[in-house]
Order: sequence, then structure tokens, then C-alpha cells
Amino acid sequence: MSAPEPAVDAATVVRSGRSAGSTTYIRGAAGQHTVGPPRRQLASAARTFGLLSSPVRLHLVWLATQDSYDVGTLADRAGVSVATASQHLGKLRIAGLTTVHRQGRHHIYTVDDPHVRALVDQIFAHITPDGTLAPDRTPVPAA
Repeated sequence: MSAPEPAVDAATVVRSGRSAGSTTYIRGAAGQHTVGPPRRQLASAARTFGLLSSPVRLHLVWLATQDSYDVGTLADRAGVSVATASQHLGKLRIAGLTTVHRQGRHHIYTVDDPHVRALVDQIFAHITPDGTLAPDRTPVPAA
């Protein structure tokens, strides 16, 4: 059993990173302890990953990172019905993972957010086509 965390007053809480919502550290008697992102940020991130946990939704987002497509084209390329694609795209749009604009009678979907694009690119760079994890190609610095 570990020792309880020391009592902390407001003066000992320090934020680190680019924004106010970044990692929180608490200075205690034994040094700094990482507490992590605020609960709201964690909950929002978990919802985002939850949306992307569906293979169909992830496929639709991946397609929308490649180019802008209408619902019919996305459905065809993802191998699902237009109704299914439309339902998933609606959820992705509400969550802010995709954007949509009208082009005549068509709704055109894309991913404009560079963070979402990077997240999708990174996961597919890390997982090989056979579903295994790709080896990390980052050189390890010599000790």
C-alpha cells in the first residue's frame, strides 16, 4: 500500500503545456506528481475515441481525410448502405470530427481539422495492413 498523497493547497497546483487544459502537476513533499488532464478534457477525449472505435466510422473518417466526398461515394467506398453512412456521418459531424458543406443537392464531407487528420494518419502508420502493430522506427539515442 502506498502512502497517501500530501494535502495540497491552491498555491501548489501548477499547469504545464500550451493551454490551460493541459497536464496538471501537484507539488508534494516527494516532488511532482502527474495528475493529468482535467476531467472534462478526459471525458471529451474518451467520447472522441469512442466514436472512432467503430470500424465503419473510422473508415468514413479516414476516407474524408483523403478527399471530400458525398454520402453516396463514402457509403460505396466504405461498403455500407447510404442510410448507414449517413447515420454515422451525422454523429461524426456533430462531434466536430468531419465537416460538411452543400454542393448543389449534395452534402460533401471532409476532415478539415489538422489534429484529426494527424490522429488518423498516425494510427494507420502504427498498425500494419495485417492488423499488427508496426515496429517503432524512431532511432533510440545512444546512452
